[in-house]
Amino acid sequence: MLRFFSASTAAAAISDAIPQPQQSTLDSNAQMKDMMDPDFFISTLFKCRNIFQIKQVHAQVTTTGIIHDLIVANKLLYMCAKHKDLVTAHLLFNKMEERDPVSWSVMIGGFVKNGDYERCFQTFRELIRAGSKPDNFSLPFVIKACRDTMGLIMGRLIHSTVLKNGLHLDNFVCSTLVDMYAKCGMIDNAKQLFDRMPKKDLVTRTVMIAGYAECGKPNESWVLFDQMRRDGFVPDKVAMVTIVNACAKLGAMNKARLVHDYVCARRYSLDVELGTAMIDMYAKCGSIDSSREIFDRMEQKNVISWSAMIGAYGYHGQGREALELFHMMLNSGIIPNRITFISLLYACSHAGLVDDGLQLFSLMSVSYGVRPDVKHYTCMVDLLGRAGRLDQALRLIENMEVEKDEGIWCAFLGACRIHRQVDLAEKAAKLLLSLQTQNPGHYILLSNIYANAGRWKDVAKIRNLMAKRRLKKIPGYTWIEVDNIIYRFGAGDNSHLRSKEIYEMLKSLSQKLESAGYVPDTNSVLHDVDEEVKLGILHAHSEKLAIAFGLIATPDGTPIRITKNLRVCGDCHSFCKLVSAITQRDIIVRDANRFHHFKEGICSCGDYW
Repeated sequence: MLRFFSASTAAAAISDAIPQPQQSTLDSNAQMKDMMDPDFFISTLFKCRNIFQIKQVHAQVTTTGIIHDLIVANKLLYMCAKHKDLVTAHLLFNKMEERDPVSWSVMIGGFVKNGDYERCFQTFRELIRAGSKPDNFSLPFVIKACRDTMGLIMGRLIHSTVLKNGLHLDNFVCSTLVDMYAKCGMIDNAKQLFDRMPKKDLVTRTVMIAGYAECGKPNESWVLFDQMRRDGFVPDKVAMVTIVNACAKLGAMNKARLVHDYVCARRYSLDVELGTAMIDMYAKCGSIDSSREIFDRMEQKNVISWSAMIGAYGYHGQGREALELFHMMLNSGIIPNRITFISLLYACSHAGLVDDGLQLFSLMSVSYGVRPDVKHYTCMVDLLGRAGRLDQALRLIENMEVEKDEGIWCAFLGACRIHRQVDLAEKAAKLLLSLQTQNPGHYILLSNIYANAGRWKDVAKIRNLMAKRRLKKIPGYTWIEVDNIIYRFGAGDNSHLRSKEIYEMLKSLSQKLESAGYVPDTNSVLHDVDEEVKLGILHAHSEKLAIAFGLIATPDGTPIRITKNLRVCGDCHSFCKLVSAITQRDIIVRDANRFHHFKEGICSCGDYW
């Protein structure tokens, strides 16, 4: 009996299979006629709200034989998949005497949406073996599965299937291929495919913008966004969130303000998704105050919004503010999740709040039901390691109940570098390199630890090992935005049009800094060379070149904002402090780990970094 339908609906005919005394024969005949009409069951399925109701309809269509109607079977298949009952859906699919492209697409899509990628690929292979032709519904689902599993080899095979079936001009299919290649890190393949598309709609352009941002090319995202507007496309909310995320990766404040102005001009509401993205954007562009302003203006906030704001405070080393916001979040009735605690532990780590971090770590499972995963343990290792409690950090790693990954050993190795614990570093590096042999950053970190200890023979061994494995050190670059143009500097860079002025400014600064007591920290040069050579290397670090350019290219009194792709070195950190005092200019540095706000000779990190 279908109890969930009201007596006034057409579905009542099913629940009233036995005629009531007052019913006329005409009513009874009409009822029976309804029960043999496929459209009746399709409309009934549309009204189902849970899998129990769907199974009742399933029983009725099986009893009446309507299950053999392909449209009814496909609708039933879709509803089972939609309500995540893939067992019933697959049983129904296997019993279908006839299948059309809709049947295959629904089954493949159901597996993808529920994360069962193995059976998605298996069903797609069955489709090919059955002689059916994949279409622009089934193919995008399989391509998405390749994207989610980072299955580039399978993705290329599916791409060839697209070409064989003449679907390479279909926008929907091409958009998912562009997305797949970008997510798999093959941004050049994504761009080639994008360029060949005869028609590029808003969705396709948004996918390409997101792809550039995720592959570390946010500047190209911005160029494409500009081109999209020039071509007459009005970005929707999804596109705006995408370009906001690209601006966050770019770290360019002027671009962030332009995007914010555009959001205001288009009168987009600061809903949870867009508002949260803008919190992150401003935080990563160096303005924590703007992040908080966006946060306070949001009418609705969920746990992601609160966690983003807590994380923003963490990036900027404001651990106390992060903890205060956490208590506000609890008072507002929002329950923290795993991301909230990652943000909190990160904030504690970068502010040196060891006791607070330990307390949060112990409370998260007991009081909030959040079981620590490897990300939480990594934050705790970082927290303890930065504080010099390496033995305690190592015990935590050895006793953790979740599988260790390269991130946790990398955090421990970083702590060994800070406190110059070579023996522990070697142990961590051995385990780290067994997990991830092709990451040059791990070799460089160990090499730097040996260099700090003066063990140059070991440094040479590491570099020879890198050469044998064809690994190259990631070059250090610093970016600065001036007049809406982003400039990039490398160490010893002479390519800039104003290089002569830049080096003259550096020379002038060096003289003033020496008068103020600055002594270059040659320990930051991790090469076995003479002191004079080390001084020359230090003098032309990319951060210093970018700051010198900022001083000659921006108005007096305005902040200088730079972004470094690696961790800022100790000498450049000291340089920034003194320059901010001598020039009376705020200097905001975003490096690979966090933000440093230099003002009047003091850094926001309190030299704890």
